[in-house]
Amino acid sequence: MRHHGKIERNATLLLALSFVVVTIGGVVEIAPLFYLENTIEDVEGVRPYSPLELAGREIYIREGCTVCHSQMIRPMRDEVERYGHYSLAAESQYDHPFVWGSKRTGPDLARVGGRYSDEWHYDHLISPQSVVPESIMPSYAFLADTRLDGEAVADLMQTHRIVGVPYTDAMIENARFDFVEQATDFGDTGVTERYPGAQQRDFDGNPAVTEMDALIAYLQVLGTMVDFSTFTPEESR
Repeated sequence: MRHHGKIERNATLLLALSFVVVTIGGVVEIAPLFYLENTIEDVEGVRPYSPLELAGREIYIREGCTVCHSQMIRPMRDEVERYGHYSLAAESQYDHPFVWGSKRTGPDLARVGGRYSDEWHYDHLISPQSVVPESIMPSYAFLADTRLDGEAVADLMQTHRIVGVPYTDAMIENARFDFVEQATDFGDTGVTERYPGAQQRDFDGNPAVTEMDALIAYLQVLGTMVDFSTFTPEESR
């Protein structure tokens, strides 16, 4: 206690010792990462986002959805019982940036895919209080009126490939076609061949491809890539 008091009364000594402790802790945590080939275990089913889903994710980030919605289910009983299986690192391996969030004014969205119909999402985004009376979420009705042509989506995919997302040349070459095809569903199987499990349909009821289509497509894929009915932690090792 005598030495502890001496350290607390000497600002310079306290700063120097704090720096030493933080440095040692940082080295212990960071150094092992340089010797690991991969810090994320591959999990069957996880794939890069389709062009439409990726565009929807950009809209999700642009509109600040992460401010009120987290996208990370912690391995605690109350969270797992409410939201479903705890989040896996592999589910976010193609997210740049991560959208885990830190606040839940609204519910966590990590497992929202398939829980509600496209119509529910459309109504919720047009007028949140029409489906959740106590909601304080603002309206995003303008998304339904904002058309997307997909011209820039290939460039976006190229950028993500630079940081490690395994988009192939074929994916990028067909980006604009897949972008339109997924939201209009002309029956071409190329989208699902390149992006297994991708949902093809008109998400908002508008024949044109809109920001509403893209955002709903993104929401509907969240938490659906991994089959948790067969998944066990041992299988991901």
